[in-house]
Amino acid sequence: MTDQTSEIRTAEDDEFAAQIADQIESFLLALRAIARGGNGARAVSLLLLEISQVLLAGARLGAQLDFQPREEYQPDVGPEADIDDMRLALARMLDSVDTYSFVFDPYLPDVVQSQLSDDLTSIAIDLDNGLRHYKLGNVAEALWWWQFSYVNNWGNLAGAALNALLTVVAHDRFDTDFEETVEALTVAHEMLDEQAEPPR
Repeated sequence: MTDQTSEIRTAEDDEFAAQIADQIESFLLALRAIARGGNGARAVSLLLLEISQVLLAGARLGAQLDFQPREEYQPDVGPEADIDDMRLALARMLDSVDTYSFVFDPYLPDVVQSQLSDDLTSIAIDLDNGLRHYKLGNVAEALWWWQFSYVNNWGNLAGAALNALLTVVAHDRFDTDFEETVEALTVAHEMLDEQAEPPR
């Protein structure tokens, strides 16, 4: 990031913020719907799609000059939404493919073990915080928060989650045999085989 800042509340900024807000709200609605669906087979494919789309919003934020909030401290938008039920539902659906490993910082290659359900919930919290700013009319704060949290947290988590979900699909499609993932692959095969069954 540079130390440059963009002027907030121009017509272009308002239009950009509206587009990002639409993409983020769509992702949050879809994530809740996937969690309620209870269908592990569809969850893998749908999550792959939704994370890919929200990462586009993140990339657009990352490509902008640094946004600047109006105040040193952001306005209070109330307590974070209680989405623990969503996290638990995602964990149940993803089952043994929920836990995965990734490198958080490729320049400090320490392998981190995490859960997709936890990371998706963390992404949702970051995005929802900015969305609440936006809906209260705090456009500058919303843009700053979405950009800041993308670079510092949710962008990295979303990229790792995308890679994990793509790996599940790749293992299923190409029957890649890794001894350390046999149990997880068995679940992935079952989940994706259900999705491949023709409708009755």
